[in-house]
Amino acid sequence: MSYIRKALPTDANALTRIAISAKRHWGYPERWMQIWIPQLTFSPQYFDDNESWVAVEGGAPVAFYTLQERQGIAWLENLWVQPEWMGRGIGKKLFLHAANLARQRAFTHLQLEADPNAVGFYEKMGMHRVGERRSQIEGQPRTLPIMEMKL
Repeated sequence: MSYIRKALPTDANALTRIAISAKRHWGYPERWMQIWIPQLTFSPQYFDDNESWVAVEGGAPVAFYTLQERQGIAWLENLWVQPEWMGRGIGKKLFLHAANLARQRAFTHLQLEADPNAVGFYEKMGMHRVGERRSQIEGQPRTLPIMEMKL
């Protein structure tokens, strides 16, 4: 049976594993993964401090997201799906869950910073590019799209 529930501090290790394996799924160089692993490692405190939701399949977490408020806008942070569950509608279910929550809370827009590999997914969900954040990793330029949808 599948369902969505609030993330608990005790989920931190499982959700960290999901985030790291999902990021690794995109085939980034292992050197880059080592740079990113601290950002993809979640403490129990993170889930006390940040509202997060987990998709559960067969009794185990397989995906999660965090919903935040940034400058009056709903912000979708950390939407990660375990690779073996990608393409099965779990990400869509979580995305729609986040959008509905944001709508219920009277937000008018939902934004996020997308991994370039996930842009197609977010476009299918109805989002469009409204900006970008430029950075570098090991001297290579990296552009992360900022995406938005009206709720």
